[in-house]
Amino acid sequence: MMIATLGHHLNRFQRDGRGTALVEMALIAPLMLMLSAGVFEFGNLIHEKLLMEAGLTDGARFAARCNSKLYTDAGLAAIDCAGVATNIAVFGNATGTPPARLIGWKKSDVTVTLNNKCQEAVVAGVTKYRSTTTQVCVVRAVGTYPYTGIGMLSIIDVGPIILGGLHEERLIRF
Repeated sequence: MMIATLGHHLNRFQRDGRGTALVEMALIAPLMLMLSAGVFEFGNLIHEKLLMEAGLTDGARFAARCNSKLYTDAGLAAIDCAGVATNIAVFGNATGTPPARLIGWKKSDVTVTLNNKCQEAVVAGVTKYRSTTTQVCVVRAVGTYPYTGIGMLSIIDVGPIILGGLHEERLIRF
């Protein structure tokens, strides 16, 4: 008798189509939310990487054109080209006035090297720099940024992510 009653209820449940959309939504919604959040997190990570690379590019470009000797020859105070280039990379301005391009990015995370070290334009038959001379002097800006994100990666135990970037620019002094 109890088995017949149970069979009757299961039979009725099988024929009833009400609520199927709700069940399907309950099964798919968590997966879709996690997927959407992951896409948002990845987009945020790429955005911060691009901001960091833009800063390094700006800093290296300034350093490649900065000429402290020109200022001292004119009787002006010398410029710390590497320091100003670092300010431009991190803060987007020469004075180093906050806010930084990225929250948590510090001057200590960026290194601008302008030691006038020249490199061979052609290395092992591969043209590294197009030049009319055999050597090309370059300025290098290297930076790292600890990506903290919005926390979705911590749910799946991924982190911390350290973004890194580098930009080299030919030394151009006037």
